[in-house]
Amino acid sequence: MNFANIFSNMMSSTDTKDEQSNWIKCPKCLALMYYKEIDSKCSVCPKCNHHFRINAQKRQDFLCDEDSFVEFDASLAPIDPLKFTDKKSYRKRLDEAKAQTGKTSSVISGSCKINGMETELVIFDFSFMGGSLGSVEGEKIVRSINRAIEKKCGFIIVSASGGARMQESTYSLLQMSKTSAALNRLHLQGLPFISLLTDPTMGGVSASFAMLGDIIIAEPGALIGFAGQRVIKQTVGVDLPEGFQRSEFLLEHGLIDMIVDRNDMKDTIAGLMKLFLEDNPRVV
Repeated sequence: MNFANIFSNMMSSTDTKDEQSNWIKCPKCLALMYYKEIDSKCSVCPKCNHHFRINAQKRQDFLCDEDSFVEFDASLAPIDPLKFTDKKSYRKRLDEAKAQTGKTSSVISGSCKINGMETELVIFDFSFMGGSLGSVEGEKIVRSINRAIEKKCGFIIVSASGGARMQESTYSLLQMSKTSAALNRLHLQGLPFISLLTDPTMGGVSASFAMLGDIIIAEPGALIGFAGQRVIKQTVGVDLPEGFQRSEFLLEHGLIDMIVDRNDMKDTIAGLMKLFLEDNPRVV
């Protein structure tokens, strides 16, 4: 099942504003608010704390120190080695995603500072083909890890993905092991990897690097899992607990380390980086 396509269709009907009225309706508490009110609070509902989905640029803006982000590998773009076609050709889907987002892949990667801490940062953008993981995304992640090793700094991935990109088949699945092996090299250098899970983090992304962080942080209410609830229920044949794929349930059962409000995320991450890197004898 291609979660990337399913979630991409869901996104347009929930967490986006009405471009004509500039009003937005919270999908959780149903409150109707002026868009600027939400935007000024990092896209968090002031009434119920629902965390709206945001694009990679917005996340970069509130995580990174002002004017500190330097993007790398922006010109890397996927090809179509399998000449894959479903309802549309893969090439057409890529062209549409590029026209919609102005990006050539579902991740942006670069160097930045977070409260003065030198950091390598990778951010998934769900608006590009559901944040799906393909060959270019995997290569950007590995190059970012290599820069972190070279600079002896921390590394962060912000995941927002429906999973592996089915249009690349095995090429996409190989990125799971490729990125995991690169993270092991980072670990051997004693350098921290903080994994930030946002809504949604599913499929091959959750089954690989997203769950390999030294610290795994999730936003409140984030959907996190591998297969969808309907598929799991059909497989195991039992009723599933309410909210079993939400970040609160995962924290309760020990699968993630903490849930952090988006407005507190930057200070929390900077504090963790400082804890890992200062006077750390493992950094070689």
